[in-house]
Amino acid sequence: MARTVFLVDDDAAVRDSLSLLLEQHGLSVRCYPGAQEFLAACGPQTRGCAVLDLRMPGKDGLWLQEEIARRDIPLPVVILTGHGDIPTTVKAVKAGAVDFLTKPVRSEVLLASIRAAFERADALARQLGEVHAAGSVLARLTAREHEVIALAARGSSNKEIARVLGISFRTVEIHRAHVMHKTGARTVMELAHLLEVAGRRD
Repeated sequence: MARTVFLVDDDAAVRDSLSLLLEQHGLSVRCYPGAQEFLAACGPQTRGCAVLDLRMPGKDGLWLQEEIARRDIPLPVVILTGHGDIPTTVKAVKAGAVDFLTKPVRSEVLLASIRAAFERADALARQLGEVHAAGSVLARLTAREHEVIALAARGSSNKEIARVLGISFRTVEIHRAHVMHKTGARTVMELAHLLEVAGRRD
């Protein structure tokens, strides 16, 4: 399946030339003339990368970059502009842009940036998969088991957990055994990692 590049640029000639270039290199391209059109078509299930023009009528590329992050759309961003400056570049990169390219951009430079963006997209997909898997595992636990695992992950002993929860030492042991069985974890460190992964939001 072809990789998808979401190209947002108000200049139709730029959209046409870049989409032709990218398609010649085996990429699928979806073009949008502005931020609102892109947001109307894309959401958290969208996969690929985004190439955003910086200066557009209405909402600009930096605004759209921030909105993509705010809406949890997992698309790494490459900023493309004919009006680059250092402060804007710094702002875009700090906000997570893979690259900040100045028009006219050489084809090999753009393609290299897009490859880097797809590598980041793959990493994001793996992370989202881990979060989903961890969440599914933890969903099997009872409310009491969640309490026990949370305290155990912080380093509390069975005796301390029993005192905090007002239950017997033996009951804590039973809950911990059930947690280990349901999650497949072998150590408390593995349980702590599971909780950490399930809690990720970035």
